[in-house]
Amino acid sequence: ISQGIDPALRSVVFALAFGIGLIIIARQLKISAIATLLVAGVALGPEFLGLIQPEALGGGLETIVSLGVAVILFEGGLSLDIHGYRQTSRTITRLLSLGAAVTWLFTALLIWLIFHFPPFFSLLAGSLVMVTGPTVINPLLKRLKVKRSVATVLEAEGVLIDAVGAVVATVALETALSPAHGTPIVWLWHVVSRLGFGALLGSAVGVTLLFLYRVRRLIPEGTENVFTLAVVLALFQGSNLVLPESGIAAVTTAGIIIGNFRTHALQDLMEFKEEMTFLLIGMLFVL
Repeated sequence: ISQGIDPALRSVVFALAFGIGLIIIARQLKISAIATLLVAGVALGPEFLGLIQPEALGGGLETIVSLGVAVILFEGGLSLDIHGYRQTSRTITRLLSLGAAVTWLFTALLIWLIFHFPPFFSLLAGSLVMVTGPTVINPLLKRLKVKRSVATVLEAEGVLIDAVGAVVATVALETALSPAHGTPIVWLWHVVSRLGFGALLGSAVGVTLLFLYRVRRLIPEGTENVFTLAVVLALFQGSNLVLPESGIAAVTTAGIIIGNFRTHALQDLMEFKEEMTFLLIGMLFVL
């Protein structure tokens, strides 16, 4: 199988095919799709069968992951109900601030006490486990029957914490590499500025797309989905070019704005993005 086939192409194709197939099987068996995908990734990877070799992708793997995350979080923003958020905003805000801080700092403290790693390294390691994410929360909510208010809190936290976690992890990495610039005020400014810039840029793009959908209808019917996908990817990368990791906040905010205003393209857009997310989650977890 390996002879005569580009390993990068083979890895992407098999990750796509097995990812989708395993998600379907997991749904039929009513078991965790993510666990199945992770086990399959190990079995198909270089340590066993060798059909999938992520290292063959080189820098392309980071590109695939980044673009996949952008689409997944935009779709997560589309599905958030802003009306439900208003009713539970206090709880969600506490989860995103106090809850995230407690998880991050206490994890970092344990890593420092148990493994005796340097403080800045411990803070970086702790920042990597402070997120949940829609790929974890949403499948659980589909299987468990919870109150609508609880589901709203968990959905919002799962989507929004990714933006917070990505920025905190980036700032923690920068601080670990250059401890001299890691004063609390500078650190806080980096976090707030990146989240704020991403939210503002995402809001501007979201409002612009709504204008194109509703007022002028400048986008020909049938092209709304691919046009929106292109804009979302450009928004993600453009925001990151200005401030690293601000793109996650940008695409999430744009998704929230578009998803909470009814337009003629919204239903088709949500279905299209859900299918894209389905495809990307399968491929990313296998890779």
